[in-house]
Amino acid sequence: MGSSTIGRPISEIRPLLSERGFAVPDRPGLRLHTLEDAFAHAAAENVTLRIDGTETQVRRPRANRPGRRTFASGKRRQNTIKTTPISDHQGRTLWSGAARPGRMHDQTCARTEGIAEQFRRHPRVKAEVDEGYRGLANEFPDQASAPPRKPKDFD
Repeated sequence: MGSSTIGRPISEIRPLLSERGFAVPDRPGLRLHTLEDAFAHAAAENVTLRIDGTETQVRRPRANRPGRRTFASGKRRQNTIKTTPISDHQGRTLWSGAARPGRMHDQTCARTEGIAEQFRRHPRVKAEVDEGYRGLANEFPDQASAPPRKPKDFD
């Protein structure tokens, strides 16, 4: 099964899963439906969140169609859709954002989803982010931690 074959079912299943909510580990019956729910849970339970963007390859839109370049990811050099899942320290998904065009940067997705606003509302929540969210880590240094910058080569 090719990646273009699986792309459509993934885009159809994600909204269904989000409507049902994400099960909270060790809390039967509790489900997180929104980003606000995930941050409130993290604040109440002292859970460190992990935030990262993920890209799924999709078919390239037909020629001469509007938005043809929208899905072209500069990072992967493919046509993709991007989502922003949030997980706990064990990698269990607590929330998954909307599907965005692959051309959108991780930092822009985080702003569009409202993640920065949630950090303001929940100042005790801590998160680990990757290099794509460096701006978020700079804006919220006490809450979001990104890996150290790679040293520049001085050749």
